[in-house]
Amino acid sequence: MTRYGYPGAPARRDEGRGAGVLALVRAWAAGVVVLVFTEYVQATVVYEHMATASRMETFGGRLLLIHLPNAVCIALAAWAAARIHGDPYRYSTPRHLTAALTVPVAAQLLNMAVQWEQLAFEGLLMSNAVLVVGCVVGCAADRLQEDG
Repeated sequence: MTRYGYPGAPARRDEGRGAGVLALVRAWAAGVVVLVFTEYVQATVVYEHMATASRMETFGGRLLLIHLPNAVCIALAAWAAARIHGDPYRYSTPRHLTAALTVPVAAQLLNMAVQWEQLAFEGLLMSNAVLVVGCVVGCAADRLQEDG
């Protein structure tokens, strides 16, 4: 018998064997799409048009032109992944955090691996601080939207 009590009735989408994994993959896909799009916009708008050598010399300039836009990109990616994460699985805190935070953390690890030789102490410290701030803001936005 099926869930609805008679043979041949369709089962719900969230009842299959791989439904939990599919919910994670959908959340990660949404996070990747949002992160790639926002980073592209940041690279084409901010870096090409606003980031001059004189502005990048100061810490404040780097904070405004690199780190804050990165925090926004990470927050949007974490928020999108958390919002897409399916209903029965989002109530499990470990699963929901895995869905929301995997893409930003993986992107940070990839970025650090690619640019490891060029990283300065400030860049390493600030990029990890931006990761934490962006993830917290993205999860908080999801939680506020869930409660509201």
